[in-house]
Amino acid sequence: MARRENPEINAGSMADIAFLLLIFFLVTTTMNVDSGISKKLSEKPPQDYVPPIIKEKNIFEVNINRNNELLVEGDRMEIKELKEAAKKFIDNGGGIGKPGEDGTPGKPCDYCQGERSDTSSDHPNKAIISVQSDRGTEYGTYIQVQNELLRAYTELRNRLSKQRYGMSFDELEEAFKDAKKSADLKDRVEELRKKVEDIKIAYPQIISDAEPTS
Repeated sequence: MARRENPEINAGSMADIAFLLLIFFLVTTTMNVDSGISKKLSEKPPQDYVPPIIKEKNIFEVNINRNNELLVEGDRMEIKELKEAAKKFIDNGGGIGKPGEDGTPGKPCDYCQGERSDTSSDHPNKAIISVQSDRGTEYGTYIQVQNELLRAYTELRNRLSKQRYGMSFDELEEAFKDAKKSADLKDRVEELRKKVEDIKIAYPQIISDAEPTS
């Protein structure tokens, strides 16, 4: 009686199928990308750099301790209250701003709507927000704090942009981006660029991260 041979399985075609399936899933699968906080890191100053003297009233201190509790200017505060407190500080307008790059002397803030207190910030271009966290602070709490501070600047910029240009700063930036992409709007690019820069200069985002406490 002849011995029956077991048929062999062609593994080559299975490998091809597995490879094609892998490519299919790589091409069709979408991945969630977490968006971070847009911040420009400062460059390392030269060795002979002498930091400018900053008045204490122009610094808004925000501290987050290891228990994720918020201390603003030494007082306890809830995160939901931070945005309005930051706006009040930035928009105080109690003094003279920085001199211009062309050497022109600093001027009072004629667009600020704050209390103009002599114990708070002189001008939005002098107002510094200093954030200091603890090494035990939860990352989520730190992000919430940063978001509230950015919202403060956004609302101030939107208000001023509506006053000067009839649209919010968000809309102004979007119009600028669209103009750069459209061939029909090339003549408006420079005009919109100047408007965007005007609002950014009026309310510069000056948020400093201090060394975390241990």
